[in-house]
Amino acid sequence: MGQRAGRRAAATRSHRRRSRRDRRIPALDRRRAHGAAVPPHRERTHQGIISVDGRSRRRCAGASVRRRRAPSRGGGIACRYDGGSRGASLERGAGLSGERTIVVSDAIRTAVEHALEHVTSPRHGRDILAAGMVRDIAVDPAGAVTLTFVLTREDPGSLARQARKAVEGVAGVTAVKMNVVDTADGAPRAPAAPPPPPTADEMPALGKVLAISSGKGGVGKSTVSANLAAALARDGHRVGLMDADIYGPNIPRMFGRNEKPDVQGGKIQPLEAHGVKLMSLGFIVERDAPAIWRGPIIMKIIGQFLRDVAWGELDYFLVDLPPGTGDAQLSLTQIVRLHGAIIVTTPQEMAVGDSLRGAKMFERVGVSVIGIVENMSYFVCPHCHEHSDVFLAGGGSRLAAELGVPLLGQIPLQAGMAELADRGEPIVVSQPDSPAGVALRDLARTVVTRATGLSAAVPITAPR
Repeated sequence: MGQRAGRRAAATRSHRRRSRRDRRIPALDRRRAHGAAVPPHRERTHQGIISVDGRSRRRCAGASVRRRRAPSRGGGIACRYDGGSRGASLERGAGLSGERTIVVSDAIRTAVEHALEHVTSPRHGRDILAAGMVRDIAVDPAGAVTLTFVLTREDPGSLARQARKAVEGVAGVTAVKMNVVDTADGAPRAPAAPPPPPTADEMPALGKVLAISSGKGGVGKSTVSANLAAALARDGHRVGLMDADIYGPNIPRMFGRNEKPDVQGGKIQPLEAHGVKLMSLGFIVERDAPAIWRGPIIMKIIGQFLRDVAWGELDYFLVDLPPGTGDAQLSLTQIVRLHGAIIVTTPQEMAVGDSLRGAKMFERVGVSVIGIVENMSYFVCPHCHEHSDVFLAGGGSRLAAELGVPLLGQIPLQAGMAELADRGEPIVVSQPDSPAGVALRDLARTVVTRATGLSAAVPITAPR
C-alpha cells in the first residue's frame, strides 16, 4: 500500500514538471488516440487545408509537424490534414502566391472592362464593350493589358485613342498593347504608306538652274554666289539669284536691299540689284527672327520661291544653298531639275572633306557637279602684291581630281572685300580689276562654258 502511494506521489510530481505545452494536448487528438469518432464540424477544414496562426500551431502538438520553405513570401502558415493524429503537416505560404496573382489579374481585368464601358461608340450609340468592339482582353502578372480593337471605316479614328487612354488610366495597368483590326479584311491596319516624293519639274523660263553648295559653313559660299551672279549680269546675261539659305540669309545684305517685295497678280515680285533678280527669306522675316523650321516647311518655302515668284525669262538661275546636305538640298532636287552643282571649298583639308560629302550627295540624287571653286586660296598683299598661302595649298585641286571634275577657279583673299560685301557692293562691281574681281569674272566665264557644254572646261588657276 505504501509503495502504491509512493508511485502515485512520484507520478504527480512528474506531471507537475511537464511543460504547459505538453499538458495542453488538444481534446481532438486525444479522442483520435483512443479511436473515438470525431464529428466533421470539429475539424474546421476547408478543402483539406486548415489555416492556423501561431496560437493554433500549439494545438497541433500531438500531430507530426514538418516545416518547409515556400518559394514565395506570400501567405501565412497552413496546416494540411492527411488523416490520423500524425498526418498533419505545416506548410508556409503553400499555394497562396499563385492564387493571389490570379485574383489581382482578374481585378485589373474587371477594372479595365469598367473603364471601357465609359467610352461610347457614335455608330452604335452604346459603349464599345457592349458593341463588341473590344475583344480578347488579357492581363499578364506584370499588369500589362493586351486587347483587340475592332474598327470600321465608319468609326472615328479617335475612338481607339479614347479606349487606350481609358485603359491606361486604370490603377495597376503598367502597359497597354492594342491591336487595331479593320473589319473589312480582318487584318491589323498597316500604317499608311508615305506619299511618293515629288517629281522634279522642268522650268524652262528659269534657264540653266545651278546650285551653289558647300559642305561646311564659313567658306564664302554666299560671297561666291553673289559675285558670280553679278559677274554674269555684267556680261549681259539675264540672271536670277534665290537665297535658299533659310537659316542664314545673307544675300539681301550683300546686294544692299532690305525692303519687302510686292505682290502683283498673285505673284511675288523679286527685288533687283546690279542687274540680278533677287529673292530671299531675309526680305520677308525680321532680321533677328530665328528660323526654327523642319523639313516640310523648308520644302514649302523653296517651292514657293520657285513657283510663286515672277522671275520672268532668265538665262541663269543660281540657288545659294545652306551648308551641309540637309532638307534644303534634297527639297531643291525634288522640286526643280538642276542643270548642275558648283561646290565651294577652301584649301583646308577639313573643308575639302565636307565638300566631298556634299558633292557625293548631288551625284547620288542624279545632279552632275560642274566643278569646284576654291575660295580664300591665297592672300594678296595690298602693298607689295605678294601672294601668301593662308591655308594649305592645293585642297581644291585634290578635291577636283578625286571627283573627276575641273577646278573652276581659285579666288584670293583681298583686303576690303568683306567691307564691300557689308555695304552691298559685290567686288566684281565695285573693284572689277582687283585680283579677286578678276578671278571671279573669269569664274563666271568658265561656268558659262561648262554649263552650255560648248567645250571641255579647262581648270583655271589665277595668276600668281
